[in-house]
Amino acid sequence: MPHYHTLGQIPPKRHTTFRKPHGGLYAEQLVSTEGFSDLYSLVYHCNPPTQVLKIEPAYSVAPKIADPDNMQHRLFKGFEVATADDYLESRVPILVNSDCHISLAAPRQSMQDYFFKNSGADEMIFVHKGEGILKSIYGNIPFTPGDHLVIPRGVIYQLSFSSADNRLFIVESPQPLRFPKRYVNKAGQLLEHAPYYERDIRKPQELETHEKKGDFLVKIKREGRIWPYHYATHPFDLIGWDGYHYPYALSIHDFEPITGRLHQPPPVHQTFENPAFVICAFVPRLYDYHPQAIPAPYNHSNVDSDEVLYYVDGDFMSRNNIKQGYITLHPKGIVHGPHPGAVERSIGAKETKELAVMVDTFRPLMITEQAFAIEDPDYYRSWMEK
Repeated sequence: MPHYHTLGQIPPKRHTTFRKPHGGLYAEQLVSTEGFSDLYSLVYHCNPPTQVLKIEPAYSVAPKIADPDNMQHRLFKGFEVATADDYLESRVPILVNSDCHISLAAPRQSMQDYFFKNSGADEMIFVHKGEGILKSIYGNIPFTPGDHLVIPRGVIYQLSFSSADNRLFIVESPQPLRFPKRYVNKAGQLLEHAPYYERDIRKPQELETHEKKGDFLVKIKREGRIWPYHYATHPFDLIGWDGYHYPYALSIHDFEPITGRLHQPPPVHQTFENPAFVICAFVPRLYDYHPQAIPAPYNHSNVDSDEVLYYVDGDFMSRNNIKQGYITLHPKGIVHGPHPGAVERSIGAKETKELAVMVDTFRPLMITEQAFAIEDPDYYRSWMEK
C-alpha cells in the first residue's frame, strides 16, 4: 500500500479552522475507505465540492457477455481493438466476472472536456503504448510505456496524452489492490526480498490548484453505468492534502526479477493482490542456473484460478507465434503448458527478454462479445504436434 504523502498547504491539526488569505474557509473533505476503518486522505478544497448544477441521464457501459461459462483456452488479438478519440469510448471490456473487469483501450486524444471517476472500483491501468500525465485532484504523475497506474476508487482524474498512438490494459477491481502480504512488514514497509522498493513507487507531484467556477463535467462510473454530473466548481481545486489514499505509478521496468537454480513459480512475479485475484509482471531475467535446468514452465493444471496473460514485448519463452497485445485465457480445470518445441528451445538458454502482465482470478471469467470479435478460434489446437 502507498505510504503517507502530502502536497500543498494543510492546517497544523485536522478538522480545525483553515482560512484563505483574504478570509473564508477552505472546505475540508475526508476521503475514506471501508467506512472510516482503512486508508484515507484529508483534502482541502478552495470551494465546497458538493455544488451540483445538473445530472444528465445515466447510460450503460456494462459488458455484453457472449460466453458466461467458458471451458476452452482462448487467444485474443488485442491490437485489433479499434482506436477511438475519446478515452471512455475506447475502453473495451474483454474478460469479466464479479471481482474483476479486464479491458483494453486505444484512445487517440487526451481527456479535455470532462473528468472521470470510478466510484465502484480501483483501477490498474497498464500503459503498453503512449506517454503523458495522469492528472488528479492529488496532483500529477507523468507516465511512460511500462507503467502500472494504480488509481483508487473515488479519485477524479484525467489522462493527458502526448501522442495519438496509445494502448492500455485496464483491470478494475471492487476490492482494493494491495502489495502482496509477503512483501511487507508489520508497519507496511516493503521488505528486502520484495522485487520493488518504496523508491520505485511514484507519487503525485505538482499539485495544480484551479480555483474556478463554471460548468465542469465529471463522468462517474458505478455498477456498469456512467452518470454525467455537472459541478459548479473545478474538481482540481485542492490547496493541499495529506494521507494514504491517492494514485501512484510503478513501472514494470523497475520490477527486479527473482530467479533460482530451478524454475520459479508465478508467485515470484507478483506485483499486486486482493482476495479475488493477483497481478504479476514477467520481465527480462536470467534463466535458471542448475546444470540440468529446464527454464520453460512445466505443464500446469489451474485448479483454483483462470489465468490471463497480456503480452507486451519480446519472445515469450513458453509460447509460439505470440505477438504484442495478444491476450491468452487459460481457464481453471484444463491443463496448459509450453507449446511444442518450447521446452527444447529453453534448455541451455541463458536469459529471456519477455515482458508480460498476468492476472489470475479465483472466479471464472466470462467472455464478452467484443472479445470474440478479436479471437483466434484455433488457439486451443496450438499444442498439437506438427
